[in-house]
Order: sequence, then C-alpha cells, then structure tokens
Amino acid sequence: MENSTFGKDILILEGFNIPSQSYIPCFILLLIVYFFIMVSNIGLVVLILRSSSLHQPMYLLLCNMSINDVFGATIIIPHVLRDLLTPDSQRVIRYMDCVVQAFCVHLHSSASHTVLMIMAFDRYVAICNPLRYATIMTHRMVLVLSVWAWVIPLPLVGILIGLSVRLSRCRWIIVHSFSCNNASLFKLSCESVLINNIYGLGYTVVLLGSSIGSVTLTYLRIAMVCLRSKNKTLNRKALQTCATHLAVYAILLVSGFIVIILHRFPQVASHRKVASVMLHVVLPALNALIYGLQIKEVRQRVMALFRKSKVASMDAK
Repeated sequence: MENSTFGKDILILEGFNIPSQSYIPCFILLLIVYFFIMVSNIGLVVLILRSSSLHQPMYLLLCNMSINDVFGATIIIPHVLRDLLTPDSQRVIRYMDCVVQAFCVHLHSSASHTVLMIMAFDRYVAICNPLRYATIMTHRMVLVLSVWAWVIPLPLVGILIGLSVRLSRCRWIIVHSFSCNNASLFKLSCESVLINNIYGLGYTVVLLGSSIGSVTLTYLRIAMVCLRSKNKTLNRKALQTCATHLAVYAILLVSGFIVIILHRFPQVASHRKVASVMLHVVLPALNALIYGLQIKEVRQRVMALFRKSKVASMDAK
C-alpha cells in the first residue's frame, strides 16, 4: 500500500498477525478480560475508600496500582478491540492520537514501577520499624508517596516522547506493533535518532535501575529482619505479603525486559507482542486478583456473592 493513499497525519498500524477466523474469539476473550480488569480494580478502589477499616497505608497505596491498571488497560484494550473488527487495510490512527497513546503507554509502564517502589517502602517500614510505622506512614506521607509515584515519571516520559515528535516523518506504517510507543514513533523518521537512543537508554537505566535497586535493597533488609526474628507469626505474615509483591514485580520486570530487548529484533515481533499483552493486559488482571484476595474483607465480599448466586440458582430450580 503506498504512502500517498493516506494523508500526512494518518498512520497505518500493522496489528496482530492472526487468522481471520480467530478475530471474533479473540475479541470476545479480550472483552471479557477488559471487563474483569475494570470491575475488579474499580471495585477494589471503591471498597477500600468506603471501608474505614481499610483506610490503612498499605491499602491506600494499593489504590494507586488499581488506578494505574485501569489507566493502562484503557489505553490499549479498546483500541485493540476496534482493530480486531477492522479490516487490515483500514487499521489507521492519526499521528497526534498515536503520540498521546505512546505518552500514556510509557506513563503507565513507568508508574507501574514507581507504585511498586512506594509499596515496597511501606512493607519495609511495617516490618523493619513496626513501632514507628504509625508515625512514619501517616496519611500525609501516603499522599506524598502517591503524588511522587505519578509526578516523577511525567517529565521523563514527556522528554522521551518530545524527542520523537521533533523528528520529521518519511514513513507512515507502524510495523511490528499493535499500539503506539516511543520506538514506533522515532522509527517513522529517516533522520538520525542517536539522541533518542541515548536518552531512551538513560531513561530505561534510571527507571529500571532505581526500581530494581530500591526493591532489592528493601527486601534484603526485610529478609535480614525476618531471619533474626523468632516471631513465626510475624515471619509468616511478612513472607505472605512480600511474596505477592515480588511475584507481581517479577512479572512486570520480565515482560518489560522482553519488550525492550525484542524491539531490536523485528524478525521476532510476534513474541514481543505477546510480552506486550502480558504487560498491558494480563498483569492488570492479575494484580486485582492477587492483591484483592489478600484482603480479608474482599474475600468475605466475594464469598458472600458466591453464596447469594448459589442460593438464587437453587431457588430458581
């Protein structure tokens, strides 16, 4: 398809390479996943905010993750759902819409790390300084940490995308991708992208370096405290909360690394798309399930719903 077919502000998305007969099943599955992400995460936030017993730092910080998961899923999934019902030749997006989507995608990914960092800090204070926990993790501190988790990525991502927007464009096809991101934007240009690569590498090193470093040091300190402690109940509780946090963090880290690495190898683009789905679709669904079921009140509400549905089905018979 020639570039002249489209205007300068219209880009062509390559999308997924899946058989046409699989479009409808994929659409239904993705729609169900999106519905689950929205209901579970929004429901979790509402439950935490409405229940005074859950107005604790750990749960209030968890709201940031749920909000970020809803944000990230909404950036990607509705767009993919539309493309699944659109012929290949009509999968287009306006350039400015692509820029906005790329900004939001990177903001979501960055906030995923910063939110997990502040949650790790909360666990560190709770386990390593339990007597000072109430004085350190005040509502003001929770607010400061939440603002920090969202504000810090904004200028970093803004500069990242701004460096790509400044480039002139000689291509109009976004290849090997089902959504817009920074790499897909600067690959549209025939100019030198050395500055983009240098800043992108620095941005990645700073974000992942601070994320991995802080989380590693935090949990090493927690492990040392648990090893020295003879309180089995404390150790069991610490292990439970920390294992959950580390599992989510590991999935985020591995899928993020795969996406970054495979961007350099266009011949394995299908594998990178699977990793991107893990990052933007599977992880938001898992977060609400993993963290939500850890909260006793959430488990009780879920069990109550199951009991009501079981009674209703028995009455219907």
